[in-house]
Amino acid sequence: MTSSHQFEQSHLRLLGLAGFASMASMRIGDPMLVVLGQEFQVSTGEASGVVSVFAVVYGLMQLFYGPLGERFGKLRVVSLAVAACALLSAITALSVNLPMLLVMRGLMGAAAAGIIPLSMAWVGDQVPYERRQETLAKLMSATVIGMMSGLWFGGFASDTLGWRSAFVLLAVMFAWPALLLWRARQKSPAPAATQPPSLIASFRLTGQLLSTSRVRLVMSVTATEGALVFGAMAFMPTHLHQQFDLSVVAAGSVMMLYGVGGLLYSQMARRWLAWLGERGLVRAGAAMVAIGLLVLAWGSGVWVGMLACLLMGLGFYMLHNTLQVQATQMAPAARGTAVSLFACSLFFGQSTGVLLMAQSVDMGWLTYAFTGVAVGVLLLGAVIYRLVGRH
Repeated sequence: MTSSHQFEQSHLRLLGLAGFASMASMRIGDPMLVVLGQEFQVSTGEASGVVSVFAVVYGLMQLFYGPLGERFGKLRVVSLAVAACALLSAITALSVNLPMLLVMRGLMGAAAAGIIPLSMAWVGDQVPYERRQETLAKLMSATVIGMMSGLWFGGFASDTLGWRSAFVLLAVMFAWPALLLWRARQKSPAPAATQPPSLIASFRLTGQLLSTSRVRLVMSVTATEGALVFGAMAFMPTHLHQQFDLSVVAAGSVMMLYGVGGLLYSQMARRWLAWLGERGLVRAGAAMVAIGLLVLAWGSGVWVGMLACLLMGLGFYMLHNTLQVQATQMAPAARGTAVSLFACSLFFGQSTGVLLMAQSVDMGWLTYAFTGVAVGVLLLGAVIYRLVGRH
């Protein structure tokens, strides 16, 4: 194994740890919504602000992290963002009311925004295109496990230890990769002497990218994906709790199967790609997500809910990993900024989806909302199918 490959693999593992914690922090609030609503005496829809504010700020900060990564180095910015998440997670556990919790979740979203997108951009810089989908899938497996852990522990903590304990654990989960990344950067060889772009030039580059039709198309498709899939996902534990009569921790546990589906894809990404090709992944992924949503909306019984979550997870990551590869390639000369814009659109879409779905929850229309999302995902799959055919 060459030293450059060892460097790539060691840093990929550290970025995987950071991505694990980041995704856990993103999804840990989903199973808490009912409990938070009861504690702070608000509706479940109002409590969902802890999900949507994270997504809004996460998306907004991508406009800044892309240029920061280009200017100061992607790994440096990631390591600082992870350290900030550790501190903010600890403070979040001390929230005394819902407004304070919302502010802290917003700050956590601001810090976490610098982790996964810049890690993807770093992979795009280091790994050739022919190995990139497989490598991104490996990175994604860490984030999927993080999502599963966040969903389960968010529900478990809410039912047993108290929701604050979840954020204490998050602080520890962030502190570990923060320390390891700092040590790895101290041992890494000095980068080649090149003049990084100024911040003004980096922000100007963002405007130039947004004027490119392909970048706008990828961003629009990604925002729609975020609104549909992540908007629905935020309320899947609530639906499992209310319609399937599961406890909060049981609903979080069933939701882990969503992550199992993603993990199944990520561990076999090379084979899936060989069997189906990029376009085949898009078709199969959109169909699985739509079927899973319809089964969840109209089915009954715990086993039905489990099957729906597994199908949705497998299908979503087939669809999303294909979009990730497109994002790393849509502007190779400014990959950090391009991938950050990709993430920005994804999480602005998510925040919009959560806000819309919150209205359906409070009005008792969640079943019909899931059905509408299923139709939307099928239409979106057709658009992505055409997009992937253009290089």
